Amino acid sequence: MSEIILHHYDTSPFSEKVRVMLGIKGLAWRSVIQPVIMPKPELVPLTGGYRRIPVMQIGADVYCDSQVILAEIEARHPDPPVVRGADWAVNLWADRQWFQATVACVFSELGDAVPKAFIEDREKLSGRPFDIAGMKAAAPSARAQWRAFAGWADDGLAGGDFLGGATPSLADVAAYMNVWWLSGSAPVVAAALMAGYERAKAWRARIAAVGHGRRSDMSAEEALLVARHGMTDAPPESEDDPSGLKPGDDVIVHADDYGRDPIAGRLVALNRSRAVIARAGGGLDQLHVHFPRAGYVVSRA
Repeated sequence: MSEIILHHYDTSPFSEKVRVMLGIKGLAWRSVIQPVIMPKPELVPLTGGYRRIPVMQIGADVYCDSQVILAEIEARHPDPPVVRGADWAVNLWADRQWFQATVACVFSELGDAVPKAFIEDREKLSGRPFDIAGMKAAAPSARAQWRAFAGWADDGLAGGDFLGGATPSLADVAAYMNVWWLSGSAPVVAAALMAGYERAKAWRARIAAVGHGRRSDMSAEEALLVARHGMTDAPPESEDDPSGLKPGDDVIVHADDYGRDPIAGRLVALNRSRAVIARAGGGLDQLHVHFPRAGYVVSRA
């Protein structure tokens, strides 16, 4: 019941972060492929309504958002160490500012071929129009921003093979996501924007060579059975929170950027890095669902 189960799909950039982290750690994990768009009938019962990808499951503990997933992997498998210095700040910047530039670069190039169902799904997820014409108009600025960000990575590689020095760090994992997605989705654009960044191009190849650990397939139905029969781990310690919320309170949790579907439950842990709620439903007796504190809103139900 302690095996790592990753709910993902292969083209998901945020899932690639987790897959690379699993590769750095050399871990075995189970792969559950979830749909790219809604409905996701085997995912929503686990999360209580959260539908973004990836989601990690260990027994009856469910981890939503790559931030908390990476933190949990690091805590459970600290060797080799990956998180150091200001890596979490770099991670949030790569997830948001750099990623938004990557979105515009990718879809300004591929937008005319994007299926209508995908566009409608992403509009519901974000709560705003999926504006291909707007992304095309913004492409010159987005590409300039993307090249500036990649240049920071190239500069950061002057002192070693990785942004973390001699071995990969979370900063490498976070930055690589954007390079990986653009390189795979719009390789001509990526080649132009990385022109002259020889250190970054060599680094991209080194990260790719890390691999994804030892992956084996699992069906979504099997994963639900694990959750149904599994046990939750002891939650992390709580601490006084500026919100005044305490374990035992009924709360609502949602992301503060996009995919703001509210997830309801009873608070079992709250500290500066994590919120954990207990919830039941979908034929599952009780789950502990984990969210990052940074980037999420926790409020009284």
